[in-house]
Amino acid sequence: MTTGGVLKSVQVMWNFFFNKPTDTRPTGKIPIHKMTCDELLSAPDNTAFRIGHSTVLLKLQDSFWLTDPMFSERASPVQWAGPQRFHQTPISIEDLPPIKAVIISHDHYDHLDRDSIMKLSAKTEHFLVPVGVGDIITGWGVPAAKVRQLNWWQSTKVDEVRVVATPCRHFSGRGLFGKNQTLQNSWTILAPGFRIFFSGDSGYFHGFKRIGEQYGPFDLTLLEAGAYNANWAGVHMMPEETIQAHVDLKGKRMLPIHNGTFDLSMHAWREPFDRMLALAKARNVEVAMPAMGEPVCPSAAAQDRPWWASVDAPPALVTAGRTLGQLAGRSVQR
Repeated sequence: MTTGGVLKSVQVMWNFFFNKPTDTRPTGKIPIHKMTCDELLSAPDNTAFRIGHSTVLLKLQDSFWLTDPMFSERASPVQWAGPQRFHQTPISIEDLPPIKAVIISHDHYDHLDRDSIMKLSAKTEHFLVPVGVGDIITGWGVPAAKVRQLNWWQSTKVDEVRVVATPCRHFSGRGLFGKNQTLQNSWTILAPGFRIFFSGDSGYFHGFKRIGEQYGPFDLTLLEAGAYNANWAGVHMMPEETIQAHVDLKGKRMLPIHNGTFDLSMHAWREPFDRMLALAKARNVEVAMPAMGEPVCPSAAAQDRPWWASVDAPPALVTAGRTLGQLAGRSVQR
């Protein structure tokens, strides 16, 4: 890396840790829909439940599948420091029904959480992971017989569902050293009569079009739409690129993920929701923007109401509220 590149990287990191805007975290409480096991068992096939960040519970062929399970309080190697959740999970791991398969995109802490994996191990039949990630989780104690490691374009079947490890444009690594020692995948999930694409983390690249041509059209795309920034646009998509990826994939309905749970960039926490909704309407893309825990059912209209708009009171209203409160207090004192 050149001297200029090193200086820019240092400046980016300095701004990230010490010059963040105040609106990267919500000031109000994010609403969640509390999920129950009974609700999940009675849900129709091909329903998706967004649990938070990139964690989505899918019901396929009367079984449950889970992407990048992240149930911990912090996306960090330790639970006393690091990015903290904005909201509780809509359901605990203990309350989940048995899991047919967990699908992991890559080994970053906000996608591969040790505590979540260990709690899920006993109730999960299969772990479908990129090459190298299987060695990590078996090292933690997940039985090797449950783990299938896949390289790009390799596929496997779990009952009647075919799963293909597809490319993405990102990187891996869980510390200061050992970068890109494991693979990072997107995933194509082909259930009878229903096709899902899960991006994991990725910058925009030509591979989306190839995946769409080979496996599309997709009934549902789970696409990264958050933690973006021009300084790392090569490994995370900007909102306009997320929409284009959905189009390239020949997607029917898009569920934006990787937002609303952790503070991982410099943009306002609600910006990805606002921008994705506006862009989807402009491009005539059907978008699902459920509150955490709300079901996205294939037969129902996609949720696109801006539930996030009421989480933070506008500064003018806060100021006005304080002023009125102060005046009221003075009048009482008098």
